[in-house]
Amino acid sequence: MPNEPTTNQVAVVVDSESPIQCEIAPPRLILQSTPAARFAWDEFVYAAVRNPHTRRSYTRATCRFADWCSSRGLMLERVAPSDVGRYLDALPAAASSKKVYLAAIRHLFDLLVQRHAVILNPAASVRGERLEVLEGRTPEITPDQARRLLASIDTSHLVGLRDKSIIAILIYTAARVGAVAGLRLGDYYDMGDQHCLAFQEKGGKPREIPVRHDLHVLLASYRDALLASYAADSPMPLDSPLFRTTRIRTRCLTSNPMTGDDIGRMVRRRMRDAGLPARLTAHSFRVATITDLLSQGVPLEDVQNLAGHADPRTTRLYDRRKRQVTRNIVERISI
Repeated sequence: MPNEPTTNQVAVVVDSESPIQCEIAPPRLILQSTPAARFAWDEFVYAAVRNPHTRRSYTRATCRFADWCSSRGLMLERVAPSDVGRYLDALPAAASSKKVYLAAIRHLFDLLVQRHAVILNPAASVRGERLEVLEGRTPEITPDQARRLLASIDTSHLVGLRDKSIIAILIYTAARVGAVAGLRLGDYYDMGDQHCLAFQEKGGKPREIPVRHDLHVLLASYRDALLASYAADSPMPLDSPLFRTTRIRTRCLTSNPMTGDDIGRMVRRRMRDAGLPARLTAHSFRVATITDLLSQGVPLEDVQNLAGHADPRTTRLYDRRKRQVTRNIVERISI
């Protein structure tokens, strides 16, 4: 946005005895208002939104709006619905992003009203842009491409076993990248009649998914190789990371867990090495698995349960069977 001030920077404070915490300074719009406004801001950032991704997105959105207001000399108590509307109109973002911004602004002002920092919520009456999503934007990887990718990975060493195991889990469980990154050694276990993987999905929801036979063989090989690489004088704890980062330019694993971003970079590198399109991502496996099951007549409810979706409409966004425009259709245009 032209002449828009830089949004508040996030200061990271590291405590050697506790996890990393992020402290976000209130924007000037809040600091120039009442103590009640600062209380509402702290509540908004640290208490009202528990999901870290949503918190980061909402904080960024409200900081940008607050800086926009301050650059125009607006006080918090004087922000009107017209100001929110003008801001959204001038925001260089897609309609879906604008809906996120509007939701964040509404949430913040709801708390400001509750704490009596403002009288009314100026974003409450602002309507978002009409947005109808019939299909997700994540590109689908075809079954042949997925098979080619798996076949291209050399499993004669530990890193190759790790990478192929991760990609196979993404394909055969439809799990999200973050859930795969969070797997611990004890999350892969024998139930007696089958092996299972225990995931912690979005919102902390636990999910247990059976492991098919070929994935079990691959995971067992990786686990045995991982345990063999560990110090022989002490067993590996069950709460240790299942998938670990690699030491630079070696085929040795560290004790550090892979993050979702690490897995994303690994998948893109493996796809590039296999000659697959650059537009494909780790999330493409989720699309392919859901579409494949639905095309085989598996009930939507069962596929929704596998994908961990709360709403079947979300599962339908991953279904690419009926909305594909084929060349046969465009070739039949008689003009």
